[in-house]
Amino acid sequence: KMTQQMRDLQLAQARKPPGPSSPNAAKRLYRNLSGKFRVNYTSFDEGSLAGRGEKEKLRKSYLFQSNAALFEAVELQDLDRVQELLKQYSPEELDLNTPNSEGLLPLDIAIMTNNAPIARALLQAGAKESPHFVSLESRSLHLSTLLREAEQRVNELTAQVVNEAPNADCSEKEKQLKAWEWRYRLYKRMKAGFEHARVPDPPSNVHLSVASSSSVQVTFWEPLSVNSAVVTKYKVEWSCSPTFSPLLGEAVVDKLKSLHYTIRGLVSGTAYYVQVSAYNMKGWGPPQASVPPFAIPSNWREYDGRAPRRRGQAEALDHLLGQVKTVHQHCVCHEPCKNQPQSRKHSVSKSLKHLFHAGSKFLKTLKRGLYLTAIFYKDDNILVTHEDQIPVVEIDDTYSCLLMQDFLWFTKVSCMWDEILWLRQCVTVSQSSCSCILQTRFKMLLAISQMQGLLGIQDLGQVFFEPIKDKQGNILIVTLKEVKTNQTFESVRWVPICKLQTSRKSVSSPEEPTALDTLLISVQDKLAYHQRSSHALSPGLYLGYLKLCSAVDQIRVLVPEQLPNILCHVKIRSNPNISREEWEWLQKMASMEEPVSAEPEAETSQNHLFQELQAAIKELMTLVNIPLQEAKDFRLYSQEVLDFGGQVSFLLLLPPSDDVCTAPGQNNPYTPQSGFLTLPLQIFELGEKR
Repeated sequence: KMTQQMRDLQLAQARKPPGPSSPNAAKRLYRNLSGKFRVNYTSFDEGSLAGRGEKEKLRKSYLFQSNAALFEAVELQDLDRVQELLKQYSPEELDLNTPNSEGLLPLDIAIMTNNAPIARALLQAGAKESPHFVSLESRSLHLSTLLREAEQRVNELTAQVVNEAPNADCSEKEKQLKAWEWRYRLYKRMKAGFEHARVPDPPSNVHLSVASSSSVQVTFWEPLSVNSAVVTKYKVEWSCSPTFSPLLGEAVVDKLKSLHYTIRGLVSGTAYYVQVSAYNMKGWGPPQASVPPFAIPSNWREYDGRAPRRRGQAEALDHLLGQVKTVHQHCVCHEPCKNQPQSRKHSVSKSLKHLFHAGSKFLKTLKRGLYLTAIFYKDDNILVTHEDQIPVVEIDDTYSCLLMQDFLWFTKVSCMWDEILWLRQCVTVSQSSCSCILQTRFKMLLAISQMQGLLGIQDLGQVFFEPIKDKQGNILIVTLKEVKTNQTFESVRWVPICKLQTSRKSVSSPEEPTALDTLLISVQDKLAYHQRSSHALSPGLYLGYLKLCSAVDQIRVLVPEQLPNILCHVKIRSNPNISREEWEWLQKMASMEEPVSAEPEAETSQNHLFQELQAAIKELMTLVNIPLQEAKDFRLYSQEVLDFGGQVSFLLLLPPSDDVCTAPGQNNPYTPQSGFLTLPLQIFELGEKR
């Protein structure tokens, strides 16, 4: 059968232009063809094609050529070209796991020529070994057949070239002879690589950790030896016995982008032993036991039977909000206030008329007062009115001093953009001594409704953590929202930010910039803050640094500028779970009155956590610019592990009790100088919940 395939291949080559006469010639040939492979299909004039069938045929032709180019690049050991093709085409388009006419896959050629870089690139893309090689004998027989038939073809062509007189056919056969000689050398190199290979060494750095109350996770690295063939998969085995008899289960890991495996469905409180072995074309190597040798599925909450802090809170709040809405449906606050003083009644009715009047528009200039602006952005563009102004509406023209409590109330309202109409009905303008506060907040709700109506959208985004003020007495509350789709808005259009900034400079006063000028000058910083504050941490266990500072009317928390929705932090490990044994050890450490050497025994999960914590504390102190010797009195918060959605958890590092919160005017050495900012605590809490 193989001989017939080779004859068919020979016949096909006789009909084609001459093949490459040498490796260098072949390399030049497919590189010249590669320019054709990269043709953009959409650049063709569709009218020149007979129809959809012709276009599909043309597409398949290019994909076939790309598959041939990949085989050629692997055979010529051209790593750059292999990476280029893998990036340009998907595995399906390349037919990455479809054998060629010789029964080989690109990965087979790479591993049998022991080209580890190309083999790893193919494995990362999802390449597999040929399913034809079910045993060592079948692989060896297949290589011997290919080598024998290539040698036979070389001998036949050599005899023809020697015996025939020089002519066009002779020149053609000389080229074929050189190509077959090169292929013969390739098969010979592949066979030698296979014969000299040995089974792989055990994987290195096999580490076992507790992932939850019913699972454990094993991570590992490639074998340390570089002399064996490329490893193409791994096998994870687990048992309740250190001898692995009986075996409870096994799993094959053939996706090698990340070398780890989570064993699920285990029994809490039971010890499980795990070992990992590697596989190459010569078979499975010896297993490597994990460190520690076993793990017991558990969670830190099992130490004292503590329930999750947030269990049922969201449901309870939804139920409470529903009850409040039900009560307010029949409340007198929904009826017009007939007993209000004339001046106040006139003020409210004027605001309502302004809201619903057809001529309601955005403001062009600011007078002394409190205003709301909404920043909608997409890439480098920003939404502006038809007068090229950022959308601004007035909240209160008599309000020259924004109290922090009013601003924080506004930020909480931003979590309920869809409920503004209902909130307006609930916030009544009473005649009590608190009416000035209610007046301001009612006007805030009116301004929000007006902005929503003019833009034609309910969600105005996230409130920037501090208002913008100027010397003219203007106060600007800023909301930020990124638009990721081609969404249309009413009364506004998209304009490049740089163009808006340039036009604003020409009309503004550099000596005394208004709040709008300040906003435009710093708009990139605010957009960067908004984007960073929406970033999520990757799964894992983190060490956070809690540092507060107090002011007259608020408490602020220290956060990194690059991730302002999270405390200053470093990553301890990728596994977010703290096991019961680890938490028990941390509690023991926290209960010690005097610092003593408490390093746990080697090859235990506690010892591994101890080493991880040591490294994390040093990294965190360097990050916040605090000398390590000054952190000798710092302590770990031992009341609980902060859990965020099950995939991210935090241990907190605290300064000494008297220095956790710095008083106004107090010079504290535990506050870093640069790369950080302080947010109002309520703003930080809202950002964390988003």
